[in-house]
Amino acid sequence: MISSVTNSPIPRRLAIAALALGMAVASGCARQVVRIAPEQAIDLSGRWNDVDSRMVAEALIRQSFEASGGQGWAVRHAQRSGGARPTVIVGSLRNRTMEHVPVGTFVRDLERAYINTGLVNVVASNVERNEIRDEREDQQRFASTASRAQLVQETGADYILQGEIQAIEDREGRRSVMLYQVDVTLTDLETNNRVWVGQHKIKKYIERPRLGL
Repeated sequence: MISSVTNSPIPRRLAIAALALGMAVASGCARQVVRIAPEQAIDLSGRWNDVDSRMVAEALIRQSFEASGGQGWAVRHAQRSGGARPTVIVGSLRNRTMEHVPVGTFVRDLERAYINTGLVNVVASNVERNEIRDEREDQQRFASTASRAQLVQETGADYILQGEIQAIEDREGRRSVMLYQVDVTLTDLETNNRVWVGQHKIKKYIERPRLGL
């Protein structure tokens, strides 16, 4: 009797069906990873992301040079300095929102946008300068005379860019609108005069599924 039950085709079919179901469930729960282009715009949550960081940085720097019909601070600086390019340092960018915003990435995007214009020089931040100075001091002791970096040869910044990121959320049920506002100022380091004030906004409409957040 035991042998006949064991060899019956019905339990085997049930076992095969259970195995197939288990494999289907496991396949459905498996994590899928697809590589995409870094510049591709994808919004999953509607929060600040890498695309926002890059787009806002490029828009602000473009706005900076287009202000006053292209006759703004950079042109005035060149006129005063015999055509020399202004030197800029990107200072503090404060996150005033309630969410995590990778400010360091935004600073790098601003520096990249500035450099890509070819119209300004960009110098290292004060934190970075300390590391560079340590290396330069070390070279004075251990590097050959011909290869060591010279002391007191740093380029001083003419202007500093500072700003903040703010966010406002208007939410009702499954729908919300996120507004990000980035305000920046460019200040003459010698006179403390504001030579340019910029602003850029991003507004996103978000509709969540009925089930879930």
